[in-house]
Amino acid sequence: MPKFLTNINAISWYFLMPVLFIHFFVIAFPSILSLLLCLTDWNGFGKINYVGLENFEELFRDRIFKKAVYHNFIWTIMFLTIPVIVALIIAYLLTGIKRGQLFYRLVYFFPYILASIVNCLIWRYIFHPKHGLGGWFENQGIDFLSKSPFAMKETALYAVAWVDMWHFWGFLVIIYLTGMYQVDESLYEAADIEGATKFQKFRYITIPMIRPIFILSLIIIIIWSVPTFDYVYILTMGGPAYSSEVVANHLYSQAFQRMNVGYASTIGVMMFFYVGIIVGFFALLRRLGWEV
Repeated sequence: MPKFLTNINAISWYFLMPVLFIHFFVIAFPSILSLLLCLTDWNGFGKINYVGLENFEELFRDRIFKKAVYHNFIWTIMFLTIPVIVALIIAYLLTGIKRGQLFYRLVYFFPYILASIVNCLIWRYIFHPKHGLGGWFENQGIDFLSKSPFAMKETALYAVAWVDMWHFWGFLVIIYLTGMYQVDESLYEAADIEGATKFQKFRYITIPMIRPIFILSLIIIIIWSVPTFDYVYILTMGGPAYSSEVVANHLYSQAFQRMNVGYASTIGVMMFFYVGIIVGFFALLRRLGWEV
């Protein structure tokens, strides 16, 4: 039998080849193609014409794109604060529960395992002005949620973000809880002897000890906030009047509704560079000695 067929390292590559093949044609090849298409005016069907940097010039003049970038920024800030704070508190409280903790984990994690469309339908019904909370408040004589927050320009983005945060924060709870169980119990015992309060133990022991996991969660949130799409598309499709438009939704609209594939590729390239900058920044922090 040929030696290369029995080599341990070669055998590993044999098993990896199908995955690498699929990855190349599903992810790598379309990504490379996008880098080329961003320099064209292709509409998805006709002739491909080279236009140079015209798409980038148009992109920086695009009012909707600028609004979408701003919405993505607001989205990222919301996800870096509310879900993180709530998840840290809940995870810390769960470490003190000895009986029934598995039940609470399941309850908090359950929204995360539900399909996006299911979560959206649940909250669309809850916020329905007639059949949801709005109808109940109306029966009580209270003028609250008389209009769906998804249908108002002032609240659409925040309402969609709320639904996505409700789905996401259980994931953070599990991550932080796992990290907290890795903390040496002797540190808490020593703090108890010194008379430390629960808040002091949380502030001076728990947070520093789970710092790598905490930083990792922030990286995940920042990166995942860039291509956020499904909840916006299902609940508002970026409306009303682009008040909840995000970059990924704008890309989809340009590519599949207006058939501006070249321009949509330009948006995708900008998203790619943004994520690359974020990853590079955290990689630099790690090289400088940060525990990232």
